[in-house]
Amino acid sequence: MKIGIGLPNQTRDVRSTVIPEWARRAEEAGFSTLGSVGRIAYPGVMDTVALAVAAGATRRIGLLSTLLLGPVWPPVLLAKEAASIDGVSGGRLTLGLGLGGRPDDFVVDGLGARGTGKRLDRDVETYKSVWRGEVPDGCDNPLVPAGTREVPLLFGGGVPASFARAARSGQGYIGASLPPAMIGPAFDGVRAAWRQAGRQGSPYLVAIAYFAVADAEAGTHSVRDYYTTAGPEAAELLASTVRGGAAAIKEVVRAFEDLGADELILNPTSDDLDEVARLADIVL
Repeated sequence: MKIGIGLPNQTRDVRSTVIPEWARRAEEAGFSTLGSVGRIAYPGVMDTVALAVAAGATRRIGLLSTLLLGPVWPPVLLAKEAASIDGVSGGRLTLGLGLGGRPDDFVVDGLGARGTGKRLDRDVETYKSVWRGEVPDGCDNPLVPAGTREVPLLFGGGVPASFARAARSGQGYIGASLPPAMIGPAFDGVRAAWRQAGRQGSPYLVAIAYFAVADAEAGTHSVRDYYTTAGPEAAELLASTVRGGAAAIKEVVRAFEDLGADELILNPTSDDLDEVARLADIVL
């Protein structure tokens, strides 16, 4: 199982200047992938910006959004953003997409937190047409350079429709920030949907988990704050998943490996640059 590390782009009031150095250190340490967290209505750095910055600061490490909220974006705009990040990185981006359920993230007129599944399905077709170089209605030119590739897609979500979307339109699936015991059934659901769709091989399965090496209490507080708008029960559940210290981090690595995850992205709960080396010492 590969081990990646998240960027601290959605820790509250993140010091934006930390992001390029975080990315550089993560690549030097040997992590497989740099992940981003997607949320608009929070005092962080946009996931597309964080990934673009990381692309410029690195040369080899993979880039993955975990998860970018597709339906909050106008699809043509997101298609061009993703193609641009993938292009400047030399083809290192994988676009992880989720639906989004918090109304305050839907800041574009005409987009809302209802009907997001059907809208994402339509949007995916738009992304792919833009990446193929087709000219959208109302435009005089293609929107991306010739030779643009189709950006690989992974999907999140905890219901059968999400599993079917991953099997129909993507290369795999990204589980939520939940305990391994709660993600196992989702992985099984995606595998079943993959077979039912007649896909060859196996879906690429990514797990994510929060970590805090130096200060687990502060990390727990950070995650609780991030999920406050999801309601107190959800916020407490997600805050309780923060892995503090070496033993807890190693335990979650083993648990997701046992579930058959292909990759685990460990997301930070602070922008303390030393957390990159601390985590590397534990898991790499």
